Amino acid sequence: MTRRSLLVLLRHSKAERGEGMADFDRPLSARGRRDSAMAGEWLTKHGYEPDLVLCSPARRAAQTWEGVVLGLPDPPEVWYDDRLYAAGPREMLEILRKVDTERVMVIAHNPTLEVVSAMLDPEAARELHTTGIAVHEPYDGFALLGPQRAPLVASHTARAA
Repeated sequence: MTRRSLLVLLRHSKAERGEGMADFDRPLSARGRRDSAMAGEWLTKHGYEPDLVLCSPARRAAQTWEGVVLGLPDPPEVWYDDRLYAAGPREMLEILRKVDTERVMVIAHNPTLEVVSAMLDPEAARELHTTGIAVHEPYDGFALLGPQRAPLVASHTARAA
């Protein structure tokens, strides 16, 4: 049985305000750490575990991944890509088109993630709050990924109780 291709877009969890520090260095808040672990549990519960994670190297994104991985039964390979910190939608799609695997998760930032999700499925456009997840199913894998080429099949905002 062939697994279907999936693209999981995950906005980093809630970060501290970071007064006096560079935006890149902002850490997760206590709530953000709890929420990121909940995101990993949700992905596993619904069968959306990635084969590869592309992660912004910003501290809050990397810490989000550290929480998510706690909820995954078999942690995948993770690539920290500097371009994901400030990538626009077109650049993010270019990065994804070069991926050679079936299931990819991107942990990055808004507004880019929201815009990419809306481009892939304009009829299902939604706001991605912190620890927001949008799961898309590309029609033809990642090489042809583009506007209206990957319907939204699930969405969730992970929040710890």
